[in-house]
Amino acid sequence: MLLALVGQRLAQAGAAREPDLVAAPLEAVADAPVRSILVVHVVGEVQRPGLYRLRDGARIADAVRRAGGARHGADLAALNLAAPLVDGVQVLVPSRAAAEPDALSSSGAGAAGVAAVSLSSATVEELDELPGVGPITAQKIVDYRAEHGPFAGVDDLDAVPGIGPTRIEQLRDLVTP
Repeated sequence: MLLALVGQRLAQAGAAREPDLVAAPLEAVADAPVRSILVVHVVGEVQRPGLYRLRDGARIADAVRRAGGARHGADLAALNLAAPLVDGVQVLVPSRAAAEPDALSSSGAGAAGVAAVSLSSATVEELDELPGVGPITAQKIVDYRAEHGPFAGVDDLDAVPGIGPTRIEQLRDLVTP
């Protein structure tokens, strides 16, 4: 009998038992994403031109608003206000008067009499001086020219990443192929 009791106890001791459940504290899967700060240069027909810090994900409309809003003669239709901002860009708010044909001299230069910039030979620094063309876009123009050869016309700028029809129209009388 004693042997049967000991055998039964040993059989129960070796049998699988359900594991004890222990509650573990929950850990965060990931920290909230850190929002970076963008610095943009807002110029042209705004109340307070200057450098502004905006949160990542901000739009051109946010930069214009931060600069005090557009002035009375601003041509906001020439901008894509919904475009996202990129750190280090210049936002040019043009005037409606600059877009009118009589605001340009007959020589093809701007109203100030500045000579047109040659797309086929200008340096990054010279291209950077153009309205709405910052150092990044100027470098893209030079890189495109190095890869594809000289520009045949101003409309060739459309093939440069970051330059669209609106910007081409703003530059048309300020540049030559």
